[in-house]
Amino acid sequence: MILGIGVDIVNVSRIKSAVIRHPNFIHKLFSDLEIEYLKSKKYRPEFIAARFAAKEAVAKAIGTGFGGFSFKDIEIDKNKAGKPMVILKEKADKVLKQQGDYKIHLSISHELEIAVAYVIIEI
Repeated sequence: MILGIGVDIVNVSRIKSAVIRHPNFIHKLFSDLEIEYLKSKKYRPEFIAARFAAKEAVAKAIGTGFGGFSFKDIEIDKNKAGKPMVILKEKADKVLKQQGDYKIHLSISHELEIAVAYVIIEI
């Protein structure tokens, strides 16, 4: 059964500006694993924006927004085939497990100016 669907669209230039204005932007929102990935991509804004959109889409699909957990409680990684995947950390995992066992489907896409993420959560 589908518990929730979330989508987020981000203007890449908005994220680029946020990174410039707030030097801690990346460290406040992303885990060490995610930062390593972003570093491997030379911190290109479209990759930062895509991961940001993915976290927002997950929070929307959960249905609570970021109530009860933070950006760092949602980690975006990829499997061996390169498919993006979501890892929920402590607080976010606890919120979602109240609904039962779950599976999260994530799709991310980006161009130079726009990043989008789409999430479906099944229970």
